Amino acid sequence: MFKAVAVILAGLTLASCTQTERGATLGAATGAVIGGVLGNNVRSAAIGAAIGGVLGAVASQPGQCYYKDEYGRKFIDDCPPDYGRTVVRVRPPRTKVVVRY
Repeated sequence: MFKAVAVILAGLTLASCTQTERGATLGAATGAVIGGVLGNNVRSAAIGAAIGGVLGAVASQPGQCYYKDEYGRKFIDDCPPDYGRTVVRVRPPRTKVVVRY
């Protein structure tokens, strides 16, 4: 019974979070598990949680870009419309024109 209540409370807690907070939480939990399994100690789990939390927070913001203003302050805003698309410009093939008399 206690485990069921704990799972329900954890689910309700995450339901009120923003997408960034959910991504950070999921990344930290995954990083802690992977770090603990690979390193087989608490220190590795803590390092994995820290790295996973940062990566989870950054990866959970699709369509958002990081910018710096003229004072060096960082902020997040929508990416430009053409961001991420690769523009390939193809030149027409050059043809050799040979004129013979």
